[in-house]
Amino acid sequence: MIFSHFLGVLPFRGGRKQAEMGRLFIEDAKGEKVLMCKGCRVDSASYDDIESKEFQGRYGRAYLFRKVVNIVIGSSEPRFLSSGFHVVNDIYCSSCMQLVGWRYEIAKEESQKYKEGMFILEKERMEKKGG
Repeated sequence: MIFSHFLGVLPFRGGRKQAEMGRLFIEDAKGEKVLMCKGCRVDSASYDDIESKEFQGRYGRAYLFRKVVNIVIGSSEPRFLSSGFHVVNDIYCSSCMQLVGWRYEIAKEESQKYKEGMFILEKERMEKKGG
């Protein structure tokens, strides 16, 4: 797991990689169809990595992913969601810092443990590219 600091505020993880001289690089999502941040059009995830389309986010429908790229992970916070109590981290686009979803850190209920380490991307905050 790569953790560092971005703008001295939030740890970042995913597609951004620090190179020499402080340059940041954006990772492309692999696949014919890709979800991009609606705010800045940076890749967020491949359609091939969707685990489920049956999730509800803050702004409507959401997708569950095992892998996303180009995100910044916020602080852990307890949250009661429709599926029970979880500890989650909001996730932000690493390019424009728009809130795009959350990561499940801890699921308290045994039936929800499969979500740990997975990501929710809000459909309303995404744009489709390709296929």
